[in-house]
Amino acid sequence: MLMIDAHTMASVTSGELLCGSGEAVVSDIVIDSRHTSPGCAFLALEGERSDGHEFCEAALERGARALIVCRAPESLQDVIKLACERDAVVLRVADGVQALQDLAAHHRSRLQCEVVGITGSTGKTTTKDFVQATLEDTLRVVCTEGNRNNELGVPLTILRAGMDTDVLIVEMGMRAEGEIAALCEIARPSLGLVTNVGTSHIEILGTQDAVARAKGELVRSLPSGGCAFLNGDDAYTDLIAEWSVAPVVRWGLSEKCDVSAADVLVGSDGHPSFTLVAPGGGTRIELSVPGRHNVYNALAAAALALHLGVSPDAIAAGLATASLSAMRMQVFESASGITVINDAYNANPVSMRAAIETLSDMQTTGQRVAVLGDMAELGSLTEVAHFRIGEQVARLPIDVLVTVGSRAERIAQGARAEGMRADRVRACAEAPEAVEVLDDLLSSGDVVLVKASRVMGLEAIAEGIVNPR
Repeated sequence: MLMIDAHTMASVTSGELLCGSGEAVVSDIVIDSRHTSPGCAFLALEGERSDGHEFCEAALERGARALIVCRAPESLQDVIKLACERDAVVLRVADGVQALQDLAAHHRSRLQCEVVGITGSTGKTTTKDFVQATLEDTLRVVCTEGNRNNELGVPLTILRAGMDTDVLIVEMGMRAEGEIAALCEIARPSLGLVTNVGTSHIEILGTQDAVARAKGELVRSLPSGGCAFLNGDDAYTDLIAEWSVAPVVRWGLSEKCDVSAADVLVGSDGHPSFTLVAPGGGTRIELSVPGRHNVYNALAAAALALHLGVSPDAIAAGLATASLSAMRMQVFESASGITVINDAYNANPVSMRAAIETLSDMQTTGQRVAVLGDMAELGSLTEVAHFRIGEQVARLPIDVLVTVGSRAERIAQGARAEGMRADRVRACAEAPEAVEVLDDLLSSGDVVLVKASRVMGLEAIAEGIVNPR
C-alpha cells in the first residue's frame, strides 16, 4: 500500500502545495470520490463526461487527507478553505494523469516484488485472472482489477502494492504503438507474458505486423535477468522472441513448447481438462470455466507460475477454482432453465471463433443460440472478418443465429451463404429488436451465447434473459 507524505508528492509531481502540512501522509490515491476513505488522496481529473474538481468537497466529507487538483487556485477558493479547516492538503499539479503516473513510478521504484506484465490481442484479462488464481495461495499477490489496463488503471494497480507484496500482476492494454512502452516505463516489469498477436486494433495500427510491434514493446522492456513467456503456437512468437534480452519460455499445444498440454478433453458443460506437460513433471488440470481456447490461457498462467516456484498440484488447484472478470465466459442459468454464456465484454475474430466453438461444445436438451454483435476496430478486414464468422457458425452445430448491428449483418450473410437455413438466421439492427426475437424464440433447455465488442453493450441482452422484467 502507498505511504507517502505531501512534500514527497509535491517533489515527485513538480506540484505546488496550496494548503496543509507537508508532513501529512496519505495511504492511497483514488480518482472516484465515492471510493474515498479516511487517509487517502483524491485526484481530481478533468474528463469528457465529468470534472473531478466538482467532487472535491465530497471527497473531503468522506475523509480525504489530500486533494490533488489541476485548476487555478482562484477557481477553488471554497475547496481550499474547506480543506484548510479540515487540516487536509491541497496539491496543485500541471497534469493530473501525468501526476498519477509519476507517483506510481516513484512507488514502483521502492517495491522489491516481481512485476508481471501481461498483454496480447485476446485472452489477456482471462490469463491475468488465471495467473492470479495459480499464485495467490502460495504468494502475496496484487493484481489488476477487472480491465483497468490503461494509462490510469496501470498506475492505480501499482499504487495498491505494498512492501510485503511478492508478485504484482499488471495487465496492459493499448490502442496505438508506444502505449505499452509508456506503461512499461512506469511498471518496469521483470516478467512479461504475451498471449498472442491478432487482428484487433487493425483499424488503428494498419497491419498485423504493427500489432506485433506494439505488443512486443512489453518484451523489449524486460531486463536480462527477467523472463518472457510467449505463445509457442503463435506465428509472431519467433519475431517477438528476437526482441527479448531475457530468457524466453514458450507455452502452447505443440511439442516444441516448454510447457504444453496433452490429452485435452471438453466435458458436457464445455469445461476443458488436460494434462500439464512441463519440465519436472505435470498433473491433470480441470478448468473452472468453459471454452477449449482457455487451455491456452491456462498454459500461459501455468508456465509463469512454474517459473515462480509454484508446484503443479497448486497450479491445478488454483485453475480448478479460478473466477474470471465480469462478462468473460460467465455462465448463468435463468429461472426458466435457459443457460446464458455472457462473453460480451469484447470481441475480435479470434475470440469470436473461440466463443462459438465453446457454444458448439456445450451439451443441451434444447437449442444452441448464438447472439453475435459487431466487432470493432478491424478496419479493412471488417467485411470479410464478419462474413467468415458467419460461415463458421453455419459449419458448427449451432441451431439459431441472431446478429445485432450493421457490421454483424455480414455474419448473417456468411451463415446463409454457407448453408444455414434462412429461417434460423435473424439479423437485428439494435439490441431491443434482438430482445424481442429472443423472447419469442427461447425456451427451457436452450443455451445462448452473447458476444460482441464492448461498444455494442450486449450484456443487457444477457441480463435480460437471466433476469427478465
